[in-house]
Amino acid sequence: MTIEQLKQRACEAVDKNREKIISIGKSILREPEMGYKEFKTAQKVKEVFDELGYSYVDQQAITGVIATASGKEHKAKIAVMGELDAVMVPNHPFADKVTNAAHACGHNVQIATMLGTAIALKESGVMEELDGDVALMAVPSEEGVELEYRNGLIKEGKISFLGGKQEFIKLGLFDDIDAMIMQHTTKGDTVNAGGPGGMGFIAKLVRYIGKESHGAAPDQGINALTAARIGLGAVDAIRDTFRDEDGIRWHPIITKGGDLVNVVPGEVKIESFVRGYSLEAIKDANFKINRALKAGADAVGAQIEINDLPGYTFFHEDLALKQVVEDNFIQLVGKDHVGVGKGLTTDANDVSYLIPTVHAYAGGAVGTGHGADYAVENEELAYIVATKMLVMTSIDLLYDGAKKAIEIKKNFKPVYTKEEYLREWGGLEIK
Repeated sequence: MTIEQLKQRACEAVDKNREKIISIGKSILREPEMGYKEFKTAQKVKEVFDELGYSYVDQQAITGVIATASGKEHKAKIAVMGELDAVMVPNHPFADKVTNAAHACGHNVQIATMLGTAIALKESGVMEELDGDVALMAVPSEEGVELEYRNGLIKEGKISFLGGKQEFIKLGLFDDIDAMIMQHTTKGDTVNAGGPGGMGFIAKLVRYIGKESHGAAPDQGINALTAARIGLGAVDAIRDTFRDEDGIRWHPIITKGGDLVNVVPGEVKIESFVRGYSLEAIKDANFKINRALKAGADAVGAQIEINDLPGYTFFHEDLALKQVVEDNFIQLVGKDHVGVGKGLTTDANDVSYLIPTVHAYAGGAVGTGHGADYAVENEELAYIVATKMLVMTSIDLLYDGAKKAIEIKKNFKPVYTKEEYLREWGGLEIK
């Protein structure tokens, strides 16, 4: 059977299961969960795998699930990936009323397209004609948030990284993977195969420690909130020392500002990222920001604790793999609807340092990403076209002795080995 016949058969399976794929995404939309807490979402994934007859491993990086679609030969192995987690957007119409979690970023669509790929590969029978395997990965915790909670997991030894794909690297789950493809829903009516660069970041936990006293006797206490206000103001005062081309972003939130209105705040907690376009720029900005934050504590005689955690790296583009994805997008929607992508902040960037990776984008969404008005409007583009691209790319890579996957992996030049990544990035000295 020709490669085009296989693609046609697989795409027909996607069309046949259109409503099922979309319903999976909507089911996940209605029950959003935060990173490393996606137990209900993982269960939904397992139920689909069970229904299809896939064997799988679960509880990978706490909630991750991986099934494998096996070919007639095992000459290469690629990964098709979706992300399990949501963000907190309390005013989103589908926000969880207890946790405020909401799929205001489209990860529910990601999981649906990954599972749509699983459905199409199984029901079409195309794996019997392919010479490699497809790892179908549901990965936790792409959003590097809830820093205090995740730092607690790190202290307990349950994880080492903020991001689920980083954990998958540590666990060796990419050791036998020759290439990874995934997609993310975006606004508009175009698609793209991603792009280079993007922003990396350092995550920060900041704790100001003062001394409680009665609100009517502030002279007997040390106001941690005042220290924080001065520190945050000091950071604002040095923003113009950051170069425009470095793209430095500092966006703190105060997660604890005190306890009672009539008690001088004895403890204030802050979380933030320091983002930028290069590691050198991030480290320089982080040093300056830490210095400014410490000044706030010094000003009022408070103490300060700063815990810096390694965030995500930058996207390392593989042009050969990207071309395969772009060619399939062109076949599906026409060249006029294939745009130019760019790298963004995601832990898929970290994977791209080790193996050929494409983080593609398919339109169909409206509203503001991570906003209350975010919604998927064009279901055909967001769900069906995206699934077909994943399926078609899988076939391209594994057809005819898995020549394309083997060639791409052979010509790929990793930034790090796995061991180097874990040492140089995971153990990064950034203070």
